[in-house]
Amino acid sequence: MSETYAKRLSAILLDAVTDKDPQMQEQVCGALCDFGESKPAEVLSACEEHLRLHEKLAHPYRTIILRAMEIVVSNHISELDKDTARAIILLASNEMTKVKELVSDWQQAASSVLVAVGRRFISSVMEELLSKFQPGLLPHPCTVHTLASLSVSNVFGVVPFLTSILSTMLPMLGAAKHDSMKVVFCCALQRFSESILEYLANLDQAPDPTVRKDAFASDIFGAYDILFHQWLQSGGAKLRLAVVEALGPMSHLLPSEKLEEQLPKLLPRVLAFYKKHTETVHVSKSLGQILEAAVSVGSRTLDIHLNSLLAALHAQICVPVESSSPLVMSNQKEVLRCFTVLACCSPDRLLAFLLPKLDTSNERTRVGTLQVLRHVINAAAAQMEVKKPVILSSMKLPLLDTNNKVKRAVVQVVSAMAHHGYLEQPGGKAMVEYIVQQCALPPEAEIQKLGADSEALAADSVRAISVSTLYLVSTTVDRMGEVLWPYLLEFLVPIRFTRALSPLCRSLVHLAQKRQEAGAHAPLIQYNGNVHLPSPYAITTRLLVEHCGPGRWWRPQLCLLQAVSSHPYVGDGRGAASLRLLNVLHQDIHPALGQRWVTAIPLLLEHLDEYSEETLSQKEWEEKLLVVREEEKTRVSLLWEQEEKTRFLRDSLAVVSDNTWVCHLTLEMCKQLPNYNGTPLEKNFLYKCVGTTLGAASSKVVRKHLRELLETARYQEEREHEGLACCFGICAISHLDDTLAQLDDFVKSDVLRKSAGIFNLFKNRSESEANKVRSALILCYGHVAAGAPRELLLARVEADLFWNMSECFSTKVLGIKVETQDPALRLSLVQSVCMATQAICSSAHSSSFHLSRKAELVAQMVEFIRAEPPDSLKTPIWKKAMLACTYLVTLEPALEEQVQADLIHSCLHRVMAVLPEPEEGDSPQEVSAAPTVGGDPQESLYLDTVQVLKDLLTSLLLWNMTPLGLQVMLEHLSPWIKSPRGHERVRAVGLSACLLQFFLQHLQISALVPFHNLGLLIGLFSPRCADLWPATRREAVSCIHSLLYLQLTCVGFSRDYQDDVAEQLLSLKDGLVHPDPAILFHTCHSIAQLIAKRLPPDQLINLLLTLFESLGDPDKNCSRAASVMINCLLKERGNMLQEKVPEIVSVLRSKLQETQEEHILQAAQHSVFALATHHCASVVSNLLGSPLPFDSHTCTLWRALALEPGLAAQVLGLLLEKISKDVLFEESQAFLLSSTPDRVATLLPLAATCALHEVASAPASGPAVLELYPQLFVALLLRVSCTVGVQPPRQLQAKERRSASSGLASRSLEPCSSAVDALQAVLVRGGNEDVVQCMELDGGWQLLRTSAGHEEGVTRLASAMAKFAGPRLPLVMKLLFTTQSSMYEVQRVTSTAFLAELLSSNVVNDLMLLESLLYNLMARQKDTSARVRRLVLHGLANITLGSPDKVQTHSPQLLTAMIGGLDDGDDPHSLVALEAMVGLARLMDLVDAWDLHAVLLHIAVRIRPFFDSERMELRSVSIGLFGHLNKACRGDCKDVFLEQVVGGLVPLLLHLRDPHAPVVTACRFALRMCGPNLECEELAAVFQRHLQEGHDLHFGEFLNTTCKHLMRHFPDLLGRLLSTSLFYYKSSWEDVRAAAPMLTGFLVLHMEAEQRPQVDLEQLLTALQLLLKDPALKVRLKAVKTLGRLVKFA
Repeated sequence: MSETYAKRLSAILLDAVTDKDPQMQEQVCGALCDFGESKPAEVLSACEEHLRLHEKLAHPYRTIILRAMEIVVSNHISELDKDTARAIILLASNEMTKVKELVSDWQQAASSVLVAVGRRFISSVMEELLSKFQPGLLPHPCTVHTLASLSVSNVFGVVPFLTSILSTMLPMLGAAKHDSMKVVFCCALQRFSESILEYLANLDQAPDPTVRKDAFASDIFGAYDILFHQWLQSGGAKLRLAVVEALGPMSHLLPSEKLEEQLPKLLPRVLAFYKKHTETVHVSKSLGQILEAAVSVGSRTLDIHLNSLLAALHAQICVPVESSSPLVMSNQKEVLRCFTVLACCSPDRLLAFLLPKLDTSNERTRVGTLQVLRHVINAAAAQMEVKKPVILSSMKLPLLDTNNKVKRAVVQVVSAMAHHGYLEQPGGKAMVEYIVQQCALPPEAEIQKLGADSEALAADSVRAISVSTLYLVSTTVDRMGEVLWPYLLEFLVPIRFTRALSPLCRSLVHLAQKRQEAGAHAPLIQYNGNVHLPSPYAITTRLLVEHCGPGRWWRPQLCLLQAVSSHPYVGDGRGAASLRLLNVLHQDIHPALGQRWVTAIPLLLEHLDEYSEETLSQKEWEEKLLVVREEEKTRVSLLWEQEEKTRFLRDSLAVVSDNTWVCHLTLEMCKQLPNYNGTPLEKNFLYKCVGTTLGAASSKVVRKHLRELLETARYQEEREHEGLACCFGICAISHLDDTLAQLDDFVKSDVLRKSAGIFNLFKNRSESEANKVRSALILCYGHVAAGAPRELLLARVEADLFWNMSECFSTKVLGIKVETQDPALRLSLVQSVCMATQAICSSAHSSSFHLSRKAELVAQMVEFIRAEPPDSLKTPIWKKAMLACTYLVTLEPALEEQVQADLIHSCLHRVMAVLPEPEEGDSPQEVSAAPTVGGDPQESLYLDTVQVLKDLLTSLLLWNMTPLGLQVMLEHLSPWIKSPRGHERVRAVGLSACLLQFFLQHLQISALVPFHNLGLLIGLFSPRCADLWPATRREAVSCIHSLLYLQLTCVGFSRDYQDDVAEQLLSLKDGLVHPDPAILFHTCHSIAQLIAKRLPPDQLINLLLTLFESLGDPDKNCSRAASVMINCLLKERGNMLQEKVPEIVSVLRSKLQETQEEHILQAAQHSVFALATHHCASVVSNLLGSPLPFDSHTCTLWRALALEPGLAAQVLGLLLEKISKDVLFEESQAFLLSSTPDRVATLLPLAATCALHEVASAPASGPAVLELYPQLFVALLLRVSCTVGVQPPRQLQAKERRSASSGLASRSLEPCSSAVDALQAVLVRGGNEDVVQCMELDGGWQLLRTSAGHEEGVTRLASAMAKFAGPRLPLVMKLLFTTQSSMYEVQRVTSTAFLAELLSSNVVNDLMLLESLLYNLMARQKDTSARVRRLVLHGLANITLGSPDKVQTHSPQLLTAMIGGLDDGDDPHSLVALEAMVGLARLMDLVDAWDLHAVLLHIAVRIRPFFDSERMELRSVSIGLFGHLNKACRGDCKDVFLEQVVGGLVPLLLHLRDPHAPVVTACRFALRMCGPNLECEELAAVFQRHLQEGHDLHFGEFLNTTCKHLMRHFPDLLGRLLSTSLFYYKSSWEDVRAAAPMLTGFLVLHMEAEQRPQVDLEQLLTALQLLLKDPALKVRLKAVKTLGRLVKFA
């Protein structure tokens, strides 16, 4: 049976080969190979038989079968018997030669089968092949090709046959007429020759060691003669190339004399191919073999052709190598191999040819020559040994080449030289210097020199190669140590090698460590009169500047300060490399540093290793670098850059404690200062290092060097001022008196005078130059103040610091002080005053310090602010001056009020007036408030200036923290808040928000105080909520928010109190940015509502009067917002304004006289409209007779009726009667053929609905609406339900048609929309704005208007009512109960939907309505409407949300109702059953366990058919419910239910591939719940691990693991699982059909032998065979895969 089954299975797979899809064909081939792994003989026999019996099978399909056979044979060659092998050989031979034409894939596959069999059965294969390789007959090309392939794959088996094969083939060469056949012979000769050479090279392993090359010489020469003299002369390009390829290995087999005889003709012909063929790799390879053969026989012919050989090969090496062309790369390797052969036999002539080429200026020539030179240095080291001086001297010109390709080639040559001892020769140091120069290349300079078409990559740049080369040579070439040490030290100090410092330091560290190991106590640096080596002080200075000083990001246009303290990773980790070198050289720098540096530097390096440039905490790193005494920490915060970057140096100086050493180090630092003239940032840092060293020196040294620094500083370079000042500031930490003394002496000298002084350096100094000197001196005083000890500063600040600053700032003309107008000098003074005042404020005694110059300094700063251009920001003077004022304001004495006012006015006038610059295409509302400052740095400056202004204003506010002080400050901002220019408004309101927030945070209330100006301030900001600028709107809301909290604080609320009303303001900000004006003003209305809730009654009139004034605001948006807020306030708080009504009316009258704007007119009408007459019924009757739709005047009248509550109640009662008592709609058939009648609204109820809407829309109708709230709500809700899809009355339709035909616009009237609008108005007037807003946000109102969404709209309305209007529900429900028996189905549906949704809220339980509501709903289970029955079930299930604690009490009734819904047979669409399943899933976790277990089985059986429903909702819900059933009985699963679990496994697993995501999610959940009930921990763990929500599922892996555990723990289920899976082979979903055979395959894969009787193989094979014809490719692929796994049954 097994043999029959294997044959059947093979036949099915082989029949599937004819599938036209390539993927399917590959899958079938794979399945055959898989089958062949276990049954190779049977598969091979089946394939052989299939090919033999199906002669007409197309060759592409035959190719696939042959490929499968070749793979099976290759993997199981040892298992084949002779008979099978013989049959395969005959088949493959026949397939290969069946047609004379060449069909490459088919014949190649057959040839591969023969080659595979020939690895073991060589005799049989050769016998078959030789039978078709007879003398006198031209063989099939594939026969020759197969012989050639066999000779390579089985050298020892084929070579013994080659003598006879060659003798037979030689006559055939002449008979070959076509180039294609000749090419085959050439390839065969090439392979035969290679096989013979391999055989001869391994004679010790060969079966016949007596074989000699001579045995093949004559035949090979005969073939050579034909190939060279005949085919090479007359053949096509492809043939000629094949001949050249064959001649290479054949040349090794030619007799020596014959080879020598042929070389003069052979070499020129081969070289000529370089000019005729683009793909020259084969030519080069053959040429290399010919040259090797010639050298091996000692040919003298090479000398004659050497020049032509070198020229041709050199031309090939100079071809540019494209990285994407492997053929060109291979050709380069073969050409270099040729050069190696020539270098070994003729080194002198080779160098004589190559070295002059280095002098050429051609890039390709020079690069190619250098490439060859590097190769021969490495490959022919012995021959080049004596040529080292010549080669070194020839490198002079290449060293000067600036081309980057040449540079890379030179670096590679130098690397090769280093490994072979060249650099130890005279001239070798020039090579080392060249490498260092390339390490110092700036990347941008290198990139600019590279062309756009350059192949150089960043990783392969000159600098990168040079860096790696230097390190490699330093660490791996032992003899280079003497060359590089201490020579590399000479490159540390010169500035031009800065970029090379990292690689230099790394190499020096390695070399130094090696020398330390050799001689531990000897000094590393032996000067011995070597004047070129840098001193220890120079090394220390250089490495300090680089490891904790500035580095550079090398770009010509940008030089950023980089340092270990801020960016230690710059320059390839230059900081860490410098630290390591310092650590190694500590004994040579100073013996005392050893112990300290050995412990400190590794800690710093370890910290750097733990982080990266992105993750390093700057503060933490600076703390590690900076060791300061506790009392110096405050000064460090001021002198952050000076102090932090010099920590390592300060610590080292303290350890050395040697004044002489410090003096030498200082001298060296001063000496190196001019070296950094071109890099001011680095020079500034070196200045700071000088200041640090001076801090550790004696007073005498300090005075001397400070004086020299003052005299030699380059004052004309303003960027150097900062470095000089920092030097003095750092020095002042330890030497305050000496520092001030030197500054004072310098100031008192003639240097600042126009006339000649005592220093020649300053004799002819111009006014501009003198100003630069004064600027630097003022800056020095500022830094000295920042660095001075605080206990000394306060006593010296006025007499020594501020006085000298003033002296330097002004000059005397005829004894009168004249202040300069130089902006740089002003900036220096402002900056120094700022630093000094900040230092004063940081002192512990600053609160008691009395600054007598305070008013003078503030006036000076104000003058500077005023002197700047008012409409632009070009310098940081504003910022610095305001910052100085901020610090000054905090000091005693207090400023006078007028001075404060002038200061505030000047600052505001300058900052607010800076003009913004709109971008192209921006509207005025979109223009940024950023200033016209020309770029990001200036924009940042402006933002910083604004922040400083905020700090200044808050500092001033601190002096008067009262509501009056706040009002005074805001009065300064008021003109800007009301400015006609938008950018000024947005800035002013933003500043106001900041001040209010600050005032709120710092206000200290000891007793309740009234906030009398609250209304005025809110009125100032409220209209701005509708400003044209969105940013102004948001800030205005923030101001109102802060004012409300200020009011709460003033009346006694705690500071941390959170007011719900005030917090709602913040949520309204999003509505303020909406472009829709309606939404904007609706948001303003909401803001006014919130203000009204928290505004004190006595402030309301002030607010209203302020808003009335805003009605004339030039910004129309703000004017309209004021009117909206007035109406809202009158509505919300009008009952408090009884006494103020005359005043309000008077104001409104004046406003109406001033303008005729529509919005102002409407505002006035809403405020003063007269009350209606006492004839209420008549008024209502007459108004109802008005034409529909109502015009604006009619609407105004209706709204006027609501102004008096009693009248409004009467009006509403009459309108309710009209709506409820009259016929709601009429049915008429518009067309005779129409199947359903049209519903047309009746006129009177429609008019009453519209009128009710207008009345309820009036704010004053609130009390009346509250009185009739239940009746209004229920009547309008039912009115909405009855008007969904109802058309307007006929007369209205006719009116609309007439208006359309006449071209007049007419407002259409939709009955349903009018009812919805009326309902909304009632809710609003009834105090349920939250309900309206909630419905609006959820889109509920729109749903109510549509037939499809009406139920959902009702549901959302009920939910909102339960949430926001709970106390109203009892009466509403009572009225709705009476409508449950309505004759209109739509009303029953609406009322049921509303009541059902109420059960989802706990409010019905709180109001004790649950029992009555449940009773009412259950009574409707037998309603004739399926929609009602479905809604009843939905409502009963909602109890799980609203009253979960009551579920168990009613669980029998609830379960009975749900099961009844499952059995509902009157619903053709199963919607009731769907709702029942949803409800059961919700009830499952809450019902009584005993009640649930009684019905589990019934539910499981009832829902099982829905697993495969065509409707996605039914599938997902039923499967999810199945999961809940499993969850409910976890741990207590009876056998009868376990049967349902097992029966559901296959559907659940396969529906994991369902095309709908909800079904997949439900399956995941259900399977996770099923796991524990299967009592298999491994399977449950698999379900939990793979099926978690949100995790990607690898379905194949999961299914494989699941089937493995199923077969291991439930072997008896195999037959059942397989039969269930077969059902899904016919699924309508493609992915499920594809998953079914996957499941089958994995089950079979993991089954055991004893389970085979459970499998119906015939049924399974038949089903899979049908799947092979499935239209979906993925299904066919899975079917084939499964067939491959059925080999277990064979």
